[in-house]
Amino acid sequence: MRLVWGVLALITANCFAEPTPLRFAVADSWAMPQVQIENGQPTQGILYDLMTSLSRQVGKPAEFHVLARARVQLAMQHGDIDVNCYTAQPWLPNQQADYIWSTPLLTQRDVLISNAAYPLQADPRELPRQLIGTVLGYTYPTLQPLFDNGQLVRDDARNQEQVLQKLAAGRYHYAVSNQWNLDRFNLTLPESQQLREVAVLTEQGVGCAVRNDPALPVQQILRTLLRMKMSGEVDAIIERYTANRPSQQ
Repeated sequence: MRLVWGVLALITANCFAEPTPLRFAVADSWAMPQVQIENGQPTQGILYDLMTSLSRQVGKPAEFHVLARARVQLAMQHGDIDVNCYTAQPWLPNQQADYIWSTPLLTQRDVLISNAAYPLQADPRELPRQLIGTVLGYTYPTLQPLFDNGQLVRDDARNQEQVLQKLAAGRYHYAVSNQWNLDRFNLTLPESQQLREVAVLTEQGVGCAVRNDPALPVQQILRTLLRMKMSGEVDAIIERYTANRPSQQ
């Protein structure tokens, strides 16, 4: 009888055990409207809402691991995180972990920008040798040949917001920014001081990479992400934070 009660207790404990969390990577270089990080944890933003909605729909609590961008891929390889969102296969040329990729959910639009003192249009290939504001650990394929030959020189900041702050302060004349971050930052500036897009560098569809592990409900996660995109939920999240047409972002 004691054995029976022990088995029943074990079954009961398993029934009421907390579900295993779904572990998400959060790059500490992200800024609003992608994500707001406070006291080491995300609290709001497009990606925060997307990840929390995904975890809720697959029935698992979300667990966020805030990491330097350069450590995200290593964390995936070591099995420390399960889902890496806001990424694309070309950004992970040396990937070793076994990922399964979701459908593209968002569009990353990188633009070359200037402060108010410089022209509205510029071809980066024709710029004289100078510093360009960039984010540490980010790759910029369009500009890489110019970095390689020394025509342009990276000036890395910890995150995108710092890049924009340095450009606004005149630390350099040009920088690279995501369109969302640029639009949001400009809301803090008077029109005469707003930063300006001078060239479109890349437009890249981005989604989520899910670690291919039998312990994870991989197909359920992928189906949920596809449903979120097809139903308009992803676009509604974008609209909530940008007030722009999602199809253009």
